[in-house]
Amino acid sequence: MYRRVLLKLSGEALVGQVGYGIDPAVVQRIAKQIARVRELGVELAVVVGGGNIFRGLAASALGMDRATADYMGMLATVLNALALKDALSQVNIDTRVQTAIGMDAVAEPYIRGRAIRHLEKGRVVILAAGTGNPYFTTDTAAGLRAIELNCEVLLKATKVDGIYTADPAIDSTATRYDKIDYYTALERELQVMDSTAFALCKDNGLPIIVFNLDGPDNIERAVLGLEVGTLVVAGERVMSS
Repeated sequence: MYRRVLLKLSGEALVGQVGYGIDPAVVQRIAKQIARVRELGVELAVVVGGGNIFRGLAASALGMDRATADYMGMLATVLNALALKDALSQVNIDTRVQTAIGMDAVAEPYIRGRAIRHLEKGRVVILAAGTGNPYFTTDTAAGLRAIELNCEVLLKATKVDGIYTADPAIDSTATRYDKIDYYTALERELQVMDSTAFALCKDNGLPIIVFNLDGPDNIERAVLGLEVGTLVVAGERVMSS
């Protein structure tokens, strides 16, 4: 269904059973899913978070300078990007890591035109270090890069199977939306992603699919337009399923 997509992976998604850091088994499983998507001919960019290693906002709340904490969080995303690149190379997927902060020894600098050429040549492009600026989350980086690279959809892989009317871990009556419009998500404060990221997607008409990463083929299903998670689009207000 989609020719070019951006996949947003949270750092927490890489923790798996180890509790902290990177679980190699989880990264390998994600790499295999990405390989199947590439076999479909889909061009794929990936933005990774760093919360499994360091969370800038949490450190800031404990007294660390916010900008310093955010830069440390950006560096954590580079570790995750390199781990994912290694796992993809093991399944024979040509991959490039680009970072918003210069570190030529381990990655290319993010250059939009070069990233697009990599995608056109069938390479997976992993985008690390967020936007390169403090005070912006990797969700915002995902929305920005998806728009810059002319992606047709943003796939947000999470630990839950979509967007609910309330937190399902707290409210047993919460129901999941199959489809929802930007306005309703904002009005009901459903926390699809942070407000800056969401505004970018809304203003540029970029669809978002929020889904559970744990499914063995959920990335592929989302790319094919099959029923998985919650689709966020422009349009009339949509009620929960």
